[in-house]
Amino acid sequence: MSLSLRLDINGEPRIVEIDDPRITLLDLLRERLALTGAKKGCDRGQCGACTVLVDGRRINSCLTLAVSLDGAEITTIEGLAGDGGVGGERLHPVQAAFIRHDGFQCGFCTPGQIMSAVGLLAEGHAGADPERVRELMSGNLCRCGAYRGITEAVLDAIAAEAGAAREDAA
Repeated sequence: MSLSLRLDINGEPRIVEIDDPRITLLDLLRERLALTGAKKGCDRGQCGACTVLVDGRRINSCLTLAVSLDGAEITTIEGLAGDGGVGGERLHPVQAAFIRHDGFQCGFCTPGQIMSAVGLLAEGHAGADPERVRELMSGNLCRCGAYRGITEAVLDAIAAEAGAAREDAA
């Protein structure tokens, strides 16, 4: 039995045929659509390496059945950068903040960390409190222990977003 899913992936409408209704979003992205930014870490929803945004909310794609997302808007790390800049792509402000603050070491968790941070900014719950940022990012584990840089990067991105909002209001 084949199922047809309508998905908007990184701003591109797609129709995806799946043969097995048990396929997770993570496996669909990595194995069928060659979007390998989301990583398969624990495959149990405990590490956050597979974090993507679905309809603007951060989720663990290893726990989400693809069939449950018909009509959803999915954003992966590959969809964050925009046109322009070096090499034809402009970094998302969170990606740039991670670079400025050394928010990564081996890089395995970085896509999930960045996607979680983007979702966190959209939720607007963190403010400028480092402890709150650490709490809200606690679902994303870093084996290298780059938590200080990650927290600083998220706080920097929050401050940049607040500054941009003030400029837009003026």
